[in-house]
Amino acid sequence: MTGVREAWSYPEIAHHIGVQTDTVRSYRRHGLLPEPDFVDDGGHPRWYPATIKAWARRRPGHR
Repeated sequence: MTGVREAWSYPEIAHHIGVQTDTVRSYRRHGLLPEPDFVDDGGHPRWYPATIKAWARRRPGHR
């Protein structure tokens, strides 16, 4: 299995798209964030950077 260091959590996603971590959590609650690529052993959702980068390019109003 891919290690957690190779996947992003909410703070890494927030940093990548230039928003607060709570904004990313809100995106997920509202179905605006892709489904996690996996959930780590602690129950935390994780996304591969490629998943988020592709999503960020498609999202409305991206910079």
